[in-house]
Amino acid sequence: MSDYTEAPHALKLATNRSMAKMILLGIVTLGIYTTIISYYMYEDINLIASPHDGQRTMHPVAAGLLGIITLGVYLFVWTHKLCNRIRDELSRRGIDYNFSARTFWMWGILGSLILVGPFVYLHKYCKAMNYLAADYNARG
Repeated sequence: MSDYTEAPHALKLATNRSMAKMILLGIVTLGIYTTIISYYMYEDINLIASPHDGQRTMHPVAAGLLGIITLGVYLFVWTHKLCNRIRDELSRRGIDYNFSARTFWMWGILGSLILVGPFVYLHKYCKAMNYLAADYNARG
């Protein structure tokens, strides 16, 4: 018998997000697609994790405004916290996938020096959110 039970909700989260789609459709739509998908991923982590950790990730627009006021520093803080929240939820759900603030700092920031780092970070971010969404769809 499976550990998974039918989710007690009708809402099914997207599990097909990918780095390639975000980049290609982001270029075609002049960033609109990327902005919308990023917003949905922010909504998803709040939906998935908030009942368990009692937290809410700050809205990306508010984080962006604080980023402007702090000359970009707050965006690093916001992303650091978001990545660790995803790590905590992956762990709580028993999903064996390596993603955390360290992924952001090593690939997203330091990896910029080798140009491919931010792409690796984005791929890992999409994959982590797909895992969480799939688990949420299966178990709630």
